[in-house]
Amino acid sequence: MTPAQARRLAVEASHALAAAGQGDMVWGHAAVRDPDGRGIWIKAPGWGLEEVRDDRLQLVSYEAEVLIGDGTPHKECHIHLEVLRAHPQAHCSVHTHAESAIAFAALDVPLLPLSHEGALFGGEDVPRFRETGGLVSTPELGEKLATALGEAPAALMPKHGLVAAGSTAAAAVMHAVLLDSACAIQLRARAAGQAVGHSDAAEARAKRAQCWPGSQLEAGYRYLVRKAASTLAAGGSSSRPA
Repeated sequence: MTPAQARRLAVEASHALAAAGQGDMVWGHAAVRDPDGRGIWIKAPGWGLEEVRDDRLQLVSYEAEVLIGDGTPHKECHIHLEVLRAHPQAHCSVHTHAESAIAFAALDVPLLPLSHEGALFGGEDVPRFRETGGLVSTPELGEKLATALGEAPAALMPKHGLVAAGSTAAAAVMHAVLLDSACAIQLRARAAGQAVGHSDAAEARAKRAQCWPGSQLEAGYRYLVRKAASTLAAGGSSSRPA
């Protein structure tokens, strides 16, 4: 991968998240590891996910300094810097304020494999970062978040949002999208009563391997990229569903 390709992925991943309804005005971001080891490519503050363009990107060093681009970095750039520092196999990380994830985290109950999406975690619940419900604005908090995420595809940040990571931009974005969808499904089931029909751990692990290999994550991601391109071509906004 070249720096130009990493920049393109940072734009593309941002648009895909917006198309999935994970925009929150100008908050939330996707970051792609710089292939030359200089830091991360991430949108500059003040832009919505659907508004990201190549000239609205920053290259932020692991010391949280802007090497390329305008302005200061996001206050929460430490999420991505520390997650990607701690997980060298990951090439992209995502942080959004996905509404279903926030609502579900407030219940403080296990995430069950009620659906294909829920099976992403193999029937082992989802990690939660409980150190703070405020901004992850220091390297120390970023390190603790990276530790909470561990090797999981994504984690809930109660009172705040979610974080996700992946070996590709497609995987990181889809991990965020699938976590929010799994939370939304369980919220709906819980509203109707006690959820009793779900996969056991063995079936959930099998479904994770069957439903979410890299090829399927890529296919879902490509759909979101196409949806974002169509919306942008029509002059619309994809930050929130109607």
